[in-house]
Amino acid sequence: MIETAFGLRSAFTAPHRLATKAGADVLESGGSAIEAMVAAAATIAVVYPHMNGIGGDGFWLIKRPGQAPVGVFACGQAAGLATPEWYADQGFTMALPSRGGLAALTVPGTIGGWGRALSLVEGGHRPLAELLAPAIRYARDGIAVTRNQSATTREKLDGLADVPGFAEAFLVSGKVPETGSPLRQTMLAETLARLAEAGLEDFYSGDLAATHAAFLERAGSPLRAADFADYAARQVTPLTIQTRQGQLYNMIPPTQGMAALGILGTFDRLGVEKGETFAHWHGLVESTKQAFITRNSELGDERMMRQPAQEFLTDAELDRMAGEVDMTRAAPWPHDPVPGDTIWMGAADADGTVVSFIQSVFWEFGSGLTCPETGVFFQNRGAGFSLKPGPNQLAPGKHPFHTLIPGMAELNDGRVFSYGTMGGEGQPQTQAAVFSRYAMFGQPLQQAVSAPRWLLGKTWGDSTDSLKIEANADPALVQSLRDAGHDIELLDPFSSLAGHAGGVVRHADGRTEAASDPRSDGVSFAE
Repeated sequence: MIETAFGLRSAFTAPHRLATKAGADVLESGGSAIEAMVAAAATIAVVYPHMNGIGGDGFWLIKRPGQAPVGVFACGQAAGLATPEWYADQGFTMALPSRGGLAALTVPGTIGGWGRALSLVEGGHRPLAELLAPAIRYARDGIAVTRNQSATTREKLDGLADVPGFAEAFLVSGKVPETGSPLRQTMLAETLARLAEAGLEDFYSGDLAATHAAFLERAGSPLRAADFADYAARQVTPLTIQTRQGQLYNMIPPTQGMAALGILGTFDRLGVEKGETFAHWHGLVESTKQAFITRNSELGDERMMRQPAQEFLTDAELDRMAGEVDMTRAAPWPHDPVPGDTIWMGAADADGTVVSFIQSVFWEFGSGLTCPETGVFFQNRGAGFSLKPGPNQLAPGKHPFHTLIPGMAELNDGRVFSYGTMGGEGQPQTQAAVFSRYAMFGQPLQQAVSAPRWLLGKTWGDSTDSLKIEANADPALVQSLRDAGHDIELLDPFSSLAGHAGGVVRHADGRTEAASDPRSDGVSFAE
C-alpha cells in the first residue's frame, strides 16, 4: 500500500515520476511552487505526450500566503475563420471533426499560462533555461515509453496513423512503441530550447508562431498568425463556495468548475456522516446528476451564458439541487457525455504558496496534427464546440467547453488542499470522491486518492452511460447501489477510466502532504 508522503517544507505530485522530479528539484533548491510547476509542466509535456502537450491549454489556481487564491486562464480562442459556415464549406454541418487539421481550430494557450503564472513570482522568476532544462534533455536524449502511453497509442492508432506528422513523432519505425522502449523528440527539444532563449512570447508572436501558422494553414486548419498574436492568458477570480469544511475554489467557465463545486455544495447539504457508505457514494452520484443537469443546459463561454456562473452556486441554488436528491433511489440517467483526458499536478513551497495546475490537449494526442519542424502537436479542444445554435456554438474568438478543472480548498483549520485529476467529465466526480474522503471524512490523503472509485456516464475511452465502479469496491456497497436502482458496470481495479488523481496539502504550521494515484505512472514528493 502506498503511503502519504509527509514533509516539513514543500511537496509535489504528478502522474509521471520525471515530472515530479523536475518540480521537486526546483522546490529543493529553494524555488517557488509556480517555478516548480512550470518545470514540471514542460517535462510532462515531453514524457506523457498522450495526455498533454505544449500545443494544448492549461489552467492554474494559485494560493499565496495571506492572499485569496487567483486563477490563470490559459485557454486559447477559436480561430477567426472558425464559423459554422466555414466548416459547412469543408463538408461538416452536423459535428466538427476530431482529428487532423480541421480539428486544430483553437490557439494553444498553455505556454501563455506559464508566462502569466511566472509573472506572479515575487522578485522575478528563475531563468527559463533553468526551468525548461529537464524537458529539453528528456526530449533530446529520449524517454522510456510508459505502459499507459504504449497502450493508448495502440488503442487509438486507427484514428491517428494517417494524421500529418503523427507517425513520425510518436511511432518507432512505423510501429507502436513498446513499454520501456526509447522515444526521442528532437524537434520538440529544439522548440523548448528556442522558448528558453527567445522567451515564451515567441510561441505567439515570433518565429515559432510564424512556423506554426504556416504549417496549420497547409494542413487545412483555420488558425492563422493573427490568431496566435491575438491570444493572451489572463488572471481571473475563481468560482467559490462555502461548505462546513471551508472555502472551496475552482475554475471559471468554459471549464466545468461550476459542476465540481455544485456536486460538493449539494452533497454537503445532505448531512452524510460517514464515508464509504451507501449514503456517501449514492449521495455524491445523485449530487453529480443535479450539477450536470445545470452544467449541460447552461455552461459555455462565460460571455455567452445567460448569467454569471457564480450565480448557479448560490445557497438557494445548492439548496434546490439538494432538495432534488432522493437518498433512497437513483434518479434516471443518462445525458450527453463530454470526453477528454489531461494531466493534473499539485505543488506547495516552503514560503506557503500552493498551486493546482491542469494541462490538456483534449483527446489522446489531441488532433494528432504534429508540426515536423517543431515537434508540437495541436489540441482538438475545438471539437467540443457545437455547429448548432446554443451557448456552445462555434464562433470566432470563442472559448470551447473545457473539462479541465484544478481544485483547491482553504479548510477551516488552516490547511490548503490542492487536488485534481484527469478523466474528462469524470474529473468533478473524482474530485468529489477525493475531497469528501480527505476533508469531510478524515481519511489519510493517499487512501483518499487510492481507494476504489466510481464514474457516472461516459468518459475518456468509454461509451456506456452506466455507473462504473472499480471491482475492488466493497461488494455489499455495490449491491446496495444496485438495489437503489443504479445501473452498475464493474471496471478493473485501479482503472485509468477512474482518472489519475492526486493531492497536495499545506498545513498552517508549514507541514506538507502529497499523494499520487496508483492508476498513473506518477509519484509524490514531500520534504
